[in-house]
Amino acid sequence: MQFKLEATDTQSSARAGTITTDHGVIKTPIFMPVGTVGTVKGVHQRELKEDINPDIILGNTYHLYLRPQMPILEKAGGLHKFMNWDRNILTDSGGYQVYSLSANRKIKEEGVKFKSHIDGSYHFFTPENVMEIQRTIGADIIMAFDECAPYPCDYNYAKRSMHMTHRWLDRCIKHLDKTPLKYDYDQTFFPIVQGSTYKDLRKQSAEYIASVGAEGNAIGGLSVGEPAEEMYEMTEIVTDILPKDKPRYLMGVGTPVNILENIALGIDMFDCVMPTRNGRNGMLFTSEGIINIKNKKWEADLSAVDPMGITWVDTEYSKAYLRHLFTVNEMLGRQIATIHNLGFYLWLVREARKHILAGTFADWKNGMVKKLAQRL
Repeated sequence: MQFKLEATDTQSSARAGTITTDHGVIKTPIFMPVGTVGTVKGVHQRELKEDINPDIILGNTYHLYLRPQMPILEKAGGLHKFMNWDRNILTDSGGYQVYSLSANRKIKEEGVKFKSHIDGSYHFFTPENVMEIQRTIGADIIMAFDECAPYPCDYNYAKRSMHMTHRWLDRCIKHLDKTPLKYDYDQTFFPIVQGSTYKDLRKQSAEYIASVGAEGNAIGGLSVGEPAEEMYEMTEIVTDILPKDKPRYLMGVGTPVNILENIALGIDMFDCVMPTRNGRNGMLFTSEGIINIKNKKWEADLSAVDPMGITWVDTEYSKAYLRHLFTVNEMLGRQIATIHNLGFYLWLVREARKHILAGTFADWKNGMVKKLAQRL
């Protein structure tokens, strides 16, 4: 993987860059649609390529490990071929899913024993076998196995968890070095900064992760319930330490406002289920603010979902028609809303990139944040 930093905003830490892998170019800042189980939910790959057009999507190690399972993915030649996706893929290591299974998992130094949410069967993840699983999945960017500490958690728990994440990172690297590639392209490994919302722990963790010298770095354990201002504070501490010549990925973030504020702090890569999950439930993100399309106020509104005409949805369908589809429980409504939201998120980061390159990011961002947070 290669990363080229093209511009940095003069009034913030926002950056525009280019990541190049064997599956193509990723222009940053970038939002990665979440394709947890080998599909961006509700969106055909053709629509994903032609209408949303992301440079990279995300898959999840935990879910793919359980279904369709590794022998099938290996027989297919990896996730790219299995799902017919010829662009970049990043895989989350499963650490966050293990965190979310708090009632059905046991964490110890060796790894994590957990119960499948599908059939109750027991499984064990270690730093070593998670590296092997991600080799088999075949993503272009793969993540270290970490523990995502809950919020809130006390200082001593966060400290123990952070140090264990660092020890697991060392094991990941050691095992990855002796685990050969399975397919005819390279993979890039990102370690993950942890430390909850404690400044000194975040600083320690960022310094440790920076010392590893990986080709890119991730920030985990945020957007797990903490106030947005704490997220921004922790992000700023970490981005001040992580090397400037490597891409920075803030995991699981977030709302459009979160994304713009974190771009301003020097983050290059984002992912979140919000545009797809909220879209399926009738919440639409637009350049003017947030719409609950199920509200009666849109019943006879024949205007476009977004006046900017960001996706074809905005030129072909009205708010009234989309509300009608939700009212009659027609799945087309959920599909249209999902395509719109994903298209909006990609539009947002691409507009941010344009303004960074033009030297106008800070003023544009401040104006957009005021609009994006309002409920229409």
